[in-house]
Amino acid sequence: MKTLKKVAVIGLGNIGKAIAGDLINNNHEVIVASRNNEESADFAQQSNGFAQSMDIDQAINTADIIIPAIWFGAFKEFFNDHEEILKGKTIIDVSNPIAPDGNGGFKKIIGEKESAGELNRAVLPQGAKLVKAFGTLGAGSLAGASNNIPEKAVLFYASDDTSIDKDVEDVIKSAGFNPLKVGGIDQSIRIEVFGDLHEFGALGKTVNLSEAQSKL
Repeated sequence: MKTLKKVAVIGLGNIGKAIAGDLINNNHEVIVASRNNEESADFAQQSNGFAQSMDIDQAINTADIIIPAIWFGAFKEFFNDHEEILKGKTIIDVSNPIAPDGNGGFKKIIGEKESAGELNRAVLPQGAKLVKAFGTLGAGSLAGASNNIPEKAVLFYASDDTSIDKDVEDVIKSAGFNPLKVGGIDQSIRIEVFGDLHEFGALGKTVNLSEAQSKL
């Protein structure tokens, strides 16, 4: 089993639970936090000792890699509220800039050529590093496609800083997926909802490594 840098999943909606669950199911420890401390404590109690519940500030201070499993619209406030303690942290942005369209589907809530990754990078606390990952699949596939047999499913990611790529790839592998970098944060639009490399975009499904490489 790899020794991962300490990972904190903040927010236990469908995406947060899927990511934390994948790490736990692969026997990796994870810190969980939520605005509802009782919720994170209950989740940790059901993790066979692999999850540790903390409040949000404590989780950020303790972890090396922070995964805010929150809506896109909440990122700026999250960054502002925790600006000082996010310095030196690697932040994995899982967000997609979407909202319900009133017809049972979703619509993009930013400009057609804009991405959540680039907009979140623009308000990133000084000294923090941003990666776009784990938002390339829906919650169902994040939970269900972990450790696919015979070939693992790919999780695309984007980052500007190559010094953090190995750590991010370790987290992705430890969640049961194959990591594949698409480029810098300016490529985020490709791996967000409606993008050409997203499950709910032109890709239309989960893919293995050879299929994914053919799309780059």
